[in-house]
Amino acid sequence: MTNVQAYLKKKDVEISAHRYGITAMSAMTQGLFASLLIGTIIGTIGSSFGITFLEDAGNFAKASAGAAMAVSIGYALKAPQLVLFSLIAVGTAANSLGGAGGPLAVYMIAIAACECGKLVSKETKVDILVTPSVTILVGTLLSALFAPAIGKAASSVGSLIMWATELQPFLMGIIVSVLVGIALTLPISSAAICAALGLTGLAGGAAVAGCCSQMIGFAVMSWKENGVGGLVSQGLGTSMLQLPNIIKNPKTWIPPIVASAVTGPLATCLFRLQMNGPAVSSGMGTCGLVGQIGVYTGWVNDIANGLKTSISAMDWIGLVVISFILPAIISFAVCELERKAGWIKENDLKLPQ
Repeated sequence: MTNVQAYLKKKDVEISAHRYGITAMSAMTQGLFASLLIGTIIGTIGSSFGITFLEDAGNFAKASAGAAMAVSIGYALKAPQLVLFSLIAVGTAANSLGGAGGPLAVYMIAIAACECGKLVSKETKVDILVTPSVTILVGTLLSALFAPAIGKAASSVGSLIMWATELQPFLMGIIVSVLVGIALTLPISSAAICAALGLTGLAGGAAVAGCCSQMIGFAVMSWKENGVGGLVSQGLGTSMLQLPNIIKNPKTWIPPIVASAVTGPLATCLFRLQMNGPAVSSGMGTCGLVGQIGVYTGWVNDIANGLKTSISAMDWIGLVVISFILPAIISFAVCELERKAGWIKENDLKLPQ
């Protein structure tokens, strides 16, 4: 047992929830962003303005999503070069065979293939043959055996959430908004979760509401401590920056959670805000305005497919109110009440330097 542990340590194979549940998943989000998400944005711009080159560029980027996710995971797990490059084939296979739940299949299978590749890397004189062969064969075999089932399971869970949201938009609007918003601020990837579950439609709209409440909420309520820099880094970057402060004083998390509990059902019941763009956008909030661009992309797609005649003024009002106005007002108001009650003190929301 000691020899096995020593060998795993030598190969930098660390079996831990942090490495697989946080580091790998966060990296997968970057792979999704650099392929599917940015490809969708570029392609939408191209189709909106009739620029064929941009449409083609977007399609190429979207087609590489599986490979991009797998390589991102491998990079995060510190894979040697031959393992890293071999993950391109693994990601392509897992994403293709995983169907609608492809991202989850890529996530699980890429981790397994990467670690197997690391175990044999540089252990033979014919490493250039052995390492890529083991990585690719393990990855493609696992993809053939498990990717369809993983994809189907993830897709089924996502479909169940979306069905429940259509059936009970008020209750599910609160649940989805709050939980996905919390995931955004925690060191896990809300975007990867939404992508893995294929969370779109009304449920996707509720997820957008929750993420925006966290980002805009923390940005506005910490204005006194962090100024313009904090406003931008949290409002357009990530609310995860506040995690150290949340750990010190959990009560600082109450305002954006309250905001998400309010904006979620308003998004589903009043404005009928839907995310019919890429599912990964549902978990991005206002990060680079990706959530809002995703909603707009969905509108464009719905018009092209005959599901929507035009983008109405109410659509734009709903998007702006849910994404920016209400999160700012509610979070600031609740935060001020907490300050007066002594629950939040000076510099409790100051970002670490």
